[in-house]
Amino acid sequence: MSVQPIVISLGNPLLDIQVGPEEGPAYLEKYGLKANDAILAEEKQMPIYDDIVKNCDVTYVAGGAAQNAARAAAYILPPNHVAYIGSVGDDDLMRTLSSANAAESVISAYQVQPSPARTGACAVILSNHDRSLCTTLRAAEMFTPSHLATPEISELLSNAKFFYIEGYFLTHGIESALEVAKMASSRGKTVVLNLSAPFIAQFFKVQLDELLPHVDILIGNESEAGAYAEAAGMGSQSLEATALTLAAISKSNPSRSRLVIITQGAQATLVASSSPSTSPSNLKPTDPNPKTYPVPPLASEKIIDTNGAGDMFAGGFLGALALGKDLDECIEVGHKLGQMCCGQIGPKLVFPKETVV
Repeated sequence: MSVQPIVISLGNPLLDIQVGPEEGPAYLEKYGLKANDAILAEEKQMPIYDDIVKNCDVTYVAGGAAQNAARAAAYILPPNHVAYIGSVGDDDLMRTLSSANAAESVISAYQVQPSPARTGACAVILSNHDRSLCTTLRAAEMFTPSHLATPEISELLSNAKFFYIEGYFLTHGIESALEVAKMASSRGKTVVLNLSAPFIAQFFKVQLDELLPHVDILIGNESEAGAYAEAAGMGSQSLEATALTLAAISKSNPSRSRLVIITQGAQATLVASSSPSTSPSNLKPTDPNPKTYPVPPLASEKIIDTNGAGDMFAGGFLGALALGKDLDECIEVGHKLGQMCCGQIGPKLVFPKETVV
């Protein structure tokens, strides 16, 4: 491999199967889904995938939270500077995902499971400007730590400087996530974790709390931060107080600060920091703390689909960070890619590429 990736993204590879807002509300009701939510499919929701493919005009989009973020980071980095790790089946869905990554200069470092394992899928049900995500992990939850020890993956991990982990991965892959995060943290590299969905904090808080000491940058939205506050028994405190509490959670390397970034859709993004002697990478503690970053206005008619906007924000932030940009610039790039995504169908960006940094 002539170019060694500096960014590694770890998560659940999924093919998004998207239903438009005209048909979406009926499927929300039929399968007991909420308009702006993300869940793992229960037994009652398993028929949704065949149902929407058979009965709707669906759109297929390469998905999976960390895979979306990887493609966003790659949007602003030189080719082949981003690699994505996850588990897939040996099937057409995997080949679709791999092709999408290759087209956007992301290296697919998949663990491929033999048949009959199938690549994971996500039903994306749109209604108005909301999206409901209903996921069946399939092969994604078959990921094993042994993949990290293979020569190719071990080389990727050794050479990378920034590591991004999606919260969804913690539903099955805490052992692997910890291995990657501990390795990176011990070598002074930057570990970024995305809370991903409220149910992660609600039902996988133990896994989150295992990983957080090794995390330099924590990203989530207001619903996810609120879910963590409730699960942690923080009481009815403000979002600012929750961000500061998360920033202050003890670290395995206490000489490095932790940034907590909380997005709020069209409302201002909130950034809190712990304040020890050294910040991760080139980032400096915020002043004031927490600090708010207004989101540029986006006309309603330019919002086509919010699916993946949070992932694109995170990936844009990560890519700018890998370029050595400061905190303000990283947030600005994140906002730009999040809004660009809102103008597309599915978690996609504009091509040919626009200059955003």
